[in-house]
Amino acid sequence: MTQPRILCFGSHHKTGTIWMRGVSKAIRDDQNIPFLLCYRAERLADIVPEGPQIIVNWNSSFPQELFDMEEARFLHIIRDPRDVLLSGMRYHRIAPLAREKFLRIPRPKWGGMNYQDKLNSLDNDHERLIFEMENRHHRTLQEMLDWPYDHPNVVDLRYEDLISDEDCVIFRAAMERMGVAGIDVDRAVKSFWDKSLFGGLKKEEDRTDRVALHVTSGTGSKKQWQNALPRSIAKIYAERYSDALAKLGYAEDDSWVDLCPEDEALAEAQEDVGAK
Repeated sequence: MTQPRILCFGSHHKTGTIWMRGVSKAIRDDQNIPFLLCYRAERLADIVPEGPQIIVNWNSSFPQELFDMEEARFLHIIRDPRDVLLSGMRYHRIAPLAREKFLRIPRPKWGGMNYQDKLNSLDNDHERLIFEMENRHHRTLQEMLDWPYDHPNVVDLRYEDLISDEDCVIFRAAMERMGVAGIDVDRAVKSFWDKSLFGGLKKEEDRTDRVALHVTSGTGSKKQWQNALPRSIAKIYAERYSDALAKLGYAEDDSWVDLCPEDEALAEAQEDVGAK
């Protein structure tokens, strides 16, 4: 049996990517491990011939050739799609265009506006959530569904579990299960702690502007949808993506819709917050 030596980090848009980027780079810097961003099979030629290697892909579209390597192990993060929808819509309204290419490209179908301008041109959050749902969110959800969950060398984790992993038990178990040679688990766990909102980044002044922006847009919270997803949107979401929620293990049926606030009640609550 081939000894694992390649640690791959995979996430999806608004599922903890900034967090895992920080963790993976912290492990790289602390343990002096070669680091590779890989979206195409051609990049696999840059893998070091021996010793540990970290490979990252932030939409989890690793080349099949990498999955076929016996020495590769994959840490994959998903998040409740309903929270991804809310967090994505908020973030895409304010995100610096230099950091998100898809936000800044003008589109003829939107009269020459880019994604962010089109989103901000809409009249209300109901329209903005529908727009987000039909565009970037749909792509992200499809990426989560396309992941090979039955692959023997994959460890799948949920953002909701990791964000509460203050004792680092879940992350440590994942690292130990993958057993990547040449990577010190204790030091990797320390890197995870240092780059977590409940750990080294607990104080706002310790966060970079980019991390702070994602926290403001909703990253860091779980089950936002129970308090922030209008029921009218929830009904539409259930009609379109009920099967996806079930496949990902987030909802067995559509009863969750009734847990979402009525549109009027949510609007009143938001007005009260704005008035304070």
